[in-house]
Amino acid sequence: MRIIVGVSGGIAAYKACEVVRRLKELGHSVRVIPTPSALKFVGAATFEALSGEPVTTIVWERVDEVAHVALGQGADLIVVAPATANTISRFAQGSADDLLTSTLLVTRAPILLAPAMHTEMWENASVQENIATLKRRGVHVIDPAVGRLTGSDSGVGRLPEPLQIVERALSLVMPQDYAGKRVMITAGGTREKIDPVRYVGNNSSGKQGVALARAASARGAVVTLIAAHVESTLLAALDPKIQIQRVSTAEEMNESVWNSVAGNDVVIMAAAVADFRPKSVSASKIKKDSGVGLTIDLEANVDILASLCAGREALKKGAYLVGFAAETGDERTPMELAIAKLRRKPVDLLVMNDVSGGQVFGEEENQATLIFGPDGKESIGLERMSKDTLSHVVLDHLKERLI
Repeated sequence: MRIIVGVSGGIAAYKACEVVRRLKELGHSVRVIPTPSALKFVGAATFEALSGEPVTTIVWERVDEVAHVALGQGADLIVVAPATANTISRFAQGSADDLLTSTLLVTRAPILLAPAMHTEMWENASVQENIATLKRRGVHVIDPAVGRLTGSDSGVGRLPEPLQIVERALSLVMPQDYAGKRVMITAGGTREKIDPVRYVGNNSSGKQGVALARAASARGAVVTLIAAHVESTLLAALDPKIQIQRVSTAEEMNESVWNSVAGNDVVIMAAAVADFRPKSVSASKIKKDSGVGLTIDLEANVDILASLCAGREALKKGAYLVGFAAETGDERTPMELAIAKLRRKPVDLLVMNDVSGGQVFGEEENQATLIFGPDGKESIGLERMSKDTLSHVVLDHLKERLI
């Protein structure tokens, strides 16, 4: 898509850089149009480097191409982040005294405003009237967040996080090809207690599962996310429509999965569930005695994915079951190990990640191979891409196969 990111002159202008970066990572063409005041916070060179497009604020350049009209006519989506009180006022009044406001008046594409200003300004009657006017005209507005503002002030008026802005903006134009579908996703790594302060766990951040939830929701699905240990900031940035269930251990995840799985059209098991747990858990912290080692007896956890494969009759008829395989290889290659897992656990799609050398876990990008069941003869190797992009690629392939 051709997306315009408008940037007003507020301290939050630096966050627009992340908005541009994320949109570019998703493969969109991005053009930044700042106001003159915005360039006092972030230079044109920064926006040009991130977008790969020229940056200007005035209508007097490329006059022969009528750029102040052509940009708005050619846009598929416009996001203004931050949108200051001044920019909101000029837009509501129909002013066209710079390239951004001219583009906003010309376009027929969806527009999302992300206001950012001090609490007193946001609550001022004139700002609220302008917001109401623009909403009546069909302009979309994402409410400002509550938090730290300029200086020592805190309150409503903070620019939402870039990920939230991108998610909301793309939802305005995203094909709703999952509308009416229910999707359940697991994410994050489980932790099995040794004592009150220690646990057996793994390095999963949950970013891929969260990205899948975000993508499915943006495409219209009703999403349930069962999250083990995932950073709270990742979950807080999700659309409130996503139902989040927090769990800690494999047993808790197993219970939540079976309580939620019925009725879902797609079940994506992206969580990294610990294979083992301590046979006994100490009620108090185990003290370290000099020269004395510690032996922990482990027992196998429930294999949730295997139980789902064995109990397919409990799933909705025609439901698509997706598993993940994090492999490093041994005497066999990661692909050979993934095929062996697919034979033990005949899911409809197995997403194989080669996690050797510290890849994937905690990273923003992922490289995967999609292996389609039950025999694994059909597979698609994907290049390294952002976890958001990979999520949409996975959903694209699922969509083609859903009954």
